Amino acid sequence: MDSLISAAARALAAGDALQALKRVALRDDPPALALRGIAMAQLGELARARELLLRAARGFGAQEAMARARCVVAEAEVALAMRDFAESPSALDAARATLEARGDRANALQARLIAARRWLLLGRLDEAAALLNGIDTQGLPALPTAVAALAQAELALRSLRMADAQAALDTAEAAARVAGIPALQAEAAQARAVLDQPAARRVGNGEPQALRLHEVAALLDSGALVVDACRHALRAGDTRLPLATRPILFTLLRALAEAWPGDAGRDELIARAFRLRHPQDLDETHRARLRVEIGRLRALLKGLADIEATPRGFALRPGSGREVAVLAPPMDGDQGELLALLADGAAWSTSALALALGASQRTVQRELAELDASGRVRAIGQTRARRWLAPPLTGFTTILLLPAALPLA
Repeated sequence: MDSLISAAARALAAGDALQALKRVALRDDPPALALRGIAMAQLGELARARELLLRAARGFGAQEAMARARCVVAEAEVALAMRDFAESPSALDAARATLEARGDRANALQARLIAARRWLLLGRLDEAAALLNGIDTQGLPALPTAVAALAQAELALRSLRMADAQAALDTAEAAARVAGIPALQAEAAQARAVLDQPAARRVGNGEPQALRLHEVAALLDSGALVVDACRHALRAGDTRLPLATRPILFTLLRALAEAWPGDAGRDELIARAFRLRHPQDLDETHRARLRVEIGRLRALLKGLADIEATPRGFALRPGSGREVAVLAPPMDGDQGELLALLADGAAWSTSALALALGASQRTVQRELAELDASGRVRAIGQTRARRWLAPPLTGFTTILLLPAALPLA
């Protein structure tokens, strides 16, 4: 390694991207391209950084597998910052395997953390857990220790394992203080603040009650029949019934739960489940369809609750003396999950949002258009380069609205 490359690397390690660029800005050999790419990433020029890192990875020969792997890891981190999930994770997995085989523990850990954070953003909590549970930060510098602890804390928070989240946050804050990086300390403090912010509302016949994450976890563990409108599921003790793919049944169940211990009128149930805008549109076909859907809901709830017909409509009757609770999102509106993703302040593409939400791009585009019209999001760029931004949401946490493939435990 020549003196200019060494000096540029030292400048980057100290966080001085401009000094690094002064030494290698006019060079096009692979090591210089890699350093230029990292410097541009530190300066926020992510698209240019990614281009330089891809060129550097292609430039390293067959005898420079470790250098190429490091470029792949750096490029994957830039792609993560750009919220670009189009590429397969196989290249990052191969790079991590190469680094582990060559004994580069620090960069192998970085690759593992990037992959885990990618899965967390996409709501694939089981894949993220498989990567994070095997991390050993003993003897590593404070920076990777803090980043790993923050990822573990997010996984625990989204799974409502509050004791694990507290322990991971303690580790992250301590490591961030040792690292002495203000941005890392702020990220740890922001993660800690999530614990004290409202995460959901308990709604029913009375006034809505704001719940923090540990109160949500306590409610789910209480054995009550909980209709979770954040994750579109029914919880009763250890039993969980996902209803995200059955919106009509979930809407009926939520209406019945909100009316408990009373009943919900037939006309109200029809209007909510079938989205009738005008009462005069209601006819006997809707009442017949309601009876069919209530029958399906009865079969689904068998062993947990019954649905009793009343003169006015229907009433939910939970078994085993259970209470009924409804968890509603902390914000009103139908685009809560979309806003929760955009709340991190990063610029997301439509395709990345669709992948994270498990929805079609056309559905996401329609929701973004509605949010844009109301001034809640804004677009930057044009056509394929368009990205979407939203101001950070304050006063409550969106942790329960983020996509998740694992049941809350």
